[in-house]
Amino acid sequence: MIEAALRSGRAHRECVFEVFGRRLPGDRRYGVLAGTGRVLEAISRFRFGRAELDWLADERVVDDATLAWLADYRFTGSIEGYREGELYFPGSPLMTVRGSFAEAVVLETVVLSILNADTAVATAAARMVSAADGRSVAEMGSRRTGEASAVSAARAAYIAGFGATSNLEAGRRWGIPTMGTAAHAFTLLHDSEEEAFRAQVDSLGPGTTLLVDTYDVRRGVETAVRVAGTGLGAVRLDSGDLPTLVRQVRARLDELGATSTRITVTNDLDEHAIAALSGAPVDSFGVGTAVVTGAGSPAAGFVYKLVARREAGSDGEWTPVAKASSGKVGRGGAKRGERLIGPDGIARAEHVVVDDDRDGMPEAGRTGIEPRGLTVPLMVDGEAEPSALGAAGVRAAREHRAAAIAELPPEAFRLARGEPCLPTVYR
Repeated sequence: MIEAALRSGRAHRECVFEVFGRRLPGDRRYGVLAGTGRVLEAISRFRFGRAELDWLADERVVDDATLAWLADYRFTGSIEGYREGELYFPGSPLMTVRGSFAEAVVLETVVLSILNADTAVATAAARMVSAADGRSVAEMGSRRTGEASAVSAARAAYIAGFGATSNLEAGRRWGIPTMGTAAHAFTLLHDSEEEAFRAQVDSLGPGTTLLVDTYDVRRGVETAVRVAGTGLGAVRLDSGDLPTLVRQVRARLDELGATSTRITVTNDLDEHAIAALSGAPVDSFGVGTAVVTGAGSPAAGFVYKLVARREAGSDGEWTPVAKASSGKVGRGGAKRGERLIGPDGIARAEHVVVDDDRDGMPEAGRTGIEPRGLTVPLMVDGEAEPSALGAAGVRAAREHRAAAIAELPPEAFRLARGEPCLPTVYR
């Protein structure tokens, strides 16, 4: 496309691209945007080096003029959109990229690959956090996804409300709290369960978490308390009929005097399994496969579409554009988002202003409904907003997600498939 646009003279035409989703993944009630900070960092360092250019030349992918353009590539445009951690709904203008056609269109894959994966994880993770109803949830899915994806998934889950990750690289890179427990292999390494427990307690102290279901659970609990004492930090269950087993373990711990010892479960959990344990004395959950794969929806379904182009000249008029394909009809024009909030602090609708120069909701204040602006600057003249980057950006996104979740109506937290909890209203 870039080669052809350079030849036609349209490559440098000013354009507006928009990232949005036509529906929510898995027919869920709301989505949680994640990956924005990673997108901004990726765009900031997006370059074509000598190795890439040589390969493009050797394979004759593009002509010499295009190679020369790619060699000098730097994104110099602007980006605005929703804050990371913000909730979204069908049609929400999540990211608007402004620049020449060539410099904006080349970013499509990097933008979508990050946002689609990270948002899928965050949206699934948020449902698990809600199902846990205040009990802590840890991300433990590194072995169920790619090595780089494991780090980004831990980041997205933390933004969505998970309390910790077992991925140490995510802790190092993003400042996420880390945790972990011993595996069954550690117990099987030793000549007895008691020997394994003693080795772990000797190394980590009685506040550690002992895995008690390698052999017989009741005997494992008794051995754990005998070795660590009644100050044992926690026991972990990774198999069995969890609702029944958890109650039995809690009763036995209490009988042994270990009333403050916590119970954590980690057996192929998702939001539905967590909700099924709502009445059980579980203190914390560890989630692996379900969270890093989006709990059945591994991609958010976002698209990156051209929505406006400028006529010749810097003073030229902007022309809205949109595809008209069956089932994928778009809405042209640059947009901004607002969330309409009622006098009780609860959201009523997602408001999309289809011309970002127009006034929003003229009746605001008279109806008791107030708009909360959702679209903020993310990158200006190729420079990313510093507050969105690094570990500080992750913390800010986590805090923003918590505040946005508090605005949702009660029906947002139903786990069954259904319609979005807020309608999208275009103006």
